Amino acid sequence: MSQIKSVGVIGAGQMGSGIAHVCALAGYEVRLHDLDPARIVAALENIARNMSRQAARGVIDAAAVAPAMARIKQTDDVALIGAADLAIEAATEDEDIKKAIFRSLAPHLGEHTLLASNTSSISITRLASTTDRPERFIGLHFMNPVPLMKLVEVIRGIATDVDTYETAVNFARSLGKTTTNAEDFPAFIVNRVLVPMINEAIYTLYEGVGTVDSIDTAMKLGANHPMGPLELGDFIGLDTVLSIMNVLHEGLADSKYRPCPLLVKYVEAGWLGRKSNRGFYDYRGETPVPTR
Repeated sequence: MSQIKSVGVIGAGQMGSGIAHVCALAGYEVRLHDLDPARIVAALENIARNMSRQAARGVIDAAAVAPAMARIKQTDDVALIGAADLAIEAATEDEDIKKAIFRSLAPHLGEHTLLASNTSSISITRLASTTDRPERFIGLHFMNPVPLMKLVEVIRGIATDVDTYETAVNFARSLGKTTTNAEDFPAFIVNRVLVPMINEAIYTLYEGVGTVDSIDTAMKLGANHPMGPLELGDFIGLDTVLSIMNVLHEGLADSKYRPCPLLVKYVEAGWLGRKSNRGFYDYRGETPVPTR
């Protein structure tokens, strides 16, 4: 079985920084890359802040924070990512962008480097086909926020070999995560179930069945969900929700996965949820306020 000591992470956004966070705490040497150096700086500040919060709550030992932070090295050189034992792509949920990343990595990969994508919906087989090592390619779908959520979906492409799969499972478990195997179908397990629910909640709003507040309250109190579906959509990012619905609609050719027109309008308006300060709620004040 392949041995992993160093991990390269491409993408310093919410998911990439979370993956770097848990890998560093687990003792791995981490190289964090992003096309925008400012995002890496912001990611490192966020990781340090989140680790300090974990230490304050007793989730981790306070003495572990400084060594973990020291294990994370920022880099603008993609060649350093390719030299890691495991390279994880955690870029935006766009197939063309992800494929371009793997093509850019190709000349720099070590002979035994494993490749992984944190995609939440896109075919692992298709992504792997753009590389020189589809047998050493795997899907590792971490849940958001990575430091808090226990699950990692492990997805094999058609060419993924047994060693790669077993190494990926052991790696995820070494981070304190529970793994579940998902087959390489659009959106895998979690988002195949979760995102159409969010889309249906948006249809419920679009058709006037309920308001933002009534829909979220109904699902929190009536179905015991910790967060309402519209609030959750804002947390995930409405552009990501739309992207996943498009993958489902195109990949399964079933009209039940048609994105709600209201979701499309919100994304077109740039109202993407928390990350843009407006979505189904307006986050610019002290308390989120429904926008419809």
